[in-house]
Amino acid sequence: MFNYKALILTCLLMTVSVCSAEITVAVSTTQIYNLTYNIAGDDAKVLSILAPGQDPHTYQPVTKDIETVQNADVIIENGLHLEGKNWMKTLAEDAGKPLITATDGIIPLIMDKDGTKVNDPHAWFTPRNAAVYVNNIAKALVKHDPDNRASYISRAKLLLASLKSLDGWIRSEVSVIPPEKRVLVTNHDAFQYFATEYGFINTAPIGCSTGSEVGGGVTPQRREMVVNSIREMNVRSIFFETTINPKLIREIAKDAGISIGGSLYSDSMGDSGTPGETYIGMMRENVIKIVRGLK
Repeated sequence: MFNYKALILTCLLMTVSVCSAEITVAVSTTQIYNLTYNIAGDDAKVLSILAPGQDPHTYQPVTKDIETVQNADVIIENGLHLEGKNWMKTLAEDAGKPLITATDGIIPLIMDKDGTKVNDPHAWFTPRNAAVYVNNIAKALVKHDPDNRASYISRAKLLLASLKSLDGWIRSEVSVIPPEKRVLVTNHDAFQYFATEYGFINTAPIGCSTGSEVGGGVTPQRREMVVNSIREMNVRSIFFETTINPKLIREIAKDAGISIGGSLYSDSMGDSGTPGETYIGMMRENVIKIVRGLK
């Protein structure tokens, strides 16, 4: 005898399985991963190509990255050539899948280094720009998974509120640094957006990319310029970055006769369990060190 109850139960289970199937999102960087994770919640699986500590400028994809992108429903990059030689774009194109650029809608800062004009890709370093990332990510998730639209939008709104609070906190914290002391010296030009937003001068011996692309690299002239700037502006401390060998900054600090204020998160966030494991935690930790080193 045919078991209609069993058939109905099987169909119901299949329906639940189909409805609960989560989409997979592949992102390029740790910053985008954390923002996306907070918007996705339990409704989507988020995978990052880069791990904490890896440099997007110099990274070279491996086989598992190709598989990750091929199996993803949504693919998100930073854009503005942060991903050296456009490796995330290449992965998406090779997989035949559309690519979402998190910086769409942001007017990039133009950097003129050694006569070369390039777009600065480090746009996430202001909460205002991070909000653009959030909106672009949320739109992408809603488009590919409309059934969970309300959840994505709700989480995005909470994240936007947190970013607004973060901006107010940063302004309050940096206000204790006299304007003439707001000179931020780091390994490479990753902090121009932060500097522009909060009234700092930012200078670095390496360009906006740590790789060999246009706008990247260090020259004797750039190094000498940085040392001279430190002396002329009576900079108290300089900083190295977690993704870059600190050797150059240590040499510059020695040449200029000043101290090192610690390490800042730049092209990557921190490991799990560290203050920099989240976007907001990363920003707060950087600001705490900058204020302590410069006030």
